Amino acid sequence: MSMPKIQVLIVDDSALVRQTLTDVLSSDPEIEVIGTASDPFVAAERIREHVPDVITLDIEMPRMDGLTFLQKIMSQHPIPVVICSSLAEDGAQSTLKALEYGAVEIITKPRLGSKQFLEESQLTICQAVKGAAAARMKPHPVHVVEPKLTADSVLSRATGAMIETTEKIVAVGASTGGTEALKVLLEGLPPDAPGIVIVQHMPEMFTRAFAKRLDSLCEISVKEAEPNDTVLRGRALIAPGNHHMLVKRSGARYYVDIKDGPLVSRHRPSVDVLFRSAARYAGQNAVGVIMTGMGDDGANGMLEMKEAGAVTIAQDEETCVVFGMPNEAIKRNAVDRVLPLPSIARAILANAS
Repeated sequence: MSMPKIQVLIVDDSALVRQTLTDVLSSDPEIEVIGTASDPFVAAERIREHVPDVITLDIEMPRMDGLTFLQKIMSQHPIPVVICSSLAEDGAQSTLKALEYGAVEIITKPRLGSKQFLEESQLTICQAVKGAAAARMKPHPVHVVEPKLTADSVLSRATGAMIETTEKIVAVGASTGGTEALKVLLEGLPPDAPGIVIVQHMPEMFTRAFAKRLDSLCEISVKEAEPNDTVLRGRALIAPGNHHMLVKRSGARYYVDIKDGPLVSRHRPSVDVLFRSAARYAGQNAVGVIMTGMGDDGANGMLEMKEAGAVTIAQDEETCVVFGMPNEAIKRNAVDRVLPLPSIARAILANAS
């Protein structure tokens, strides 16, 4: 018996984007576009007629902006929402706001490019919609988080001492639902927490804004990784969108390498690439954490980390938006401990301090 298709409503003020997204999504046999809307008012009518499984939503639209519409959906009738954004850094802040308000994925609007680019873009967009369809949605009250004090950020940066060879590092991988989960995890860490390297599946241009947002909320410092950045206590490095990130070691110093290359486990950056590098260069000095996300990226890499002597932790099903990635790692016997999200920071400190 065939599975029912994932039914998608596309909301965008551009007729060209609506048509292109319709073509891209309809090319996947598991997805059906049940309607399109040029603005949120039309979208509300469509939803009244037929509730979709997933909505793709533009942020900037006439009559009502996407963020306002998103808040209404999430407070009244939570439906998984994929934000479809143009590739512009100035729009990144409002896109990140959308994740705070309950959207589960970001994709960039499909645009013309090489055949390989279009194929990768098609794969990424369809994967995002499938990830959103698997997300567990809850009503989403909007809460404002107080930013950290300036003194905290100054203190957290004053940790440039040379790393001993026994220094521990933490490698983290996340996808669907990961942006908010990472916020919870990193907010739970003190200024002298072990150095952290993170792959969050997210388009380029957004990872820098995401890192800045986390940096303003956490006691540790958070930045988008650049080639040769040192992995330091009190700092988290986030892989830049559309680039793989590897952790390497030179003497006593761990640092990151940023690379192009093909999609790995359907992603760039790939959690598998990060975890494999942590297994190879850090071994038992590493802690691996796999968090909410669709698919199996990171499962094989986590097994390599465990076999190299690292401690491995997976987020539990109850606190995941999508349990796919942690579950795949658990199935491969790659995980030492399965923990609820609020307990992961403590476990990192217990195993990496």
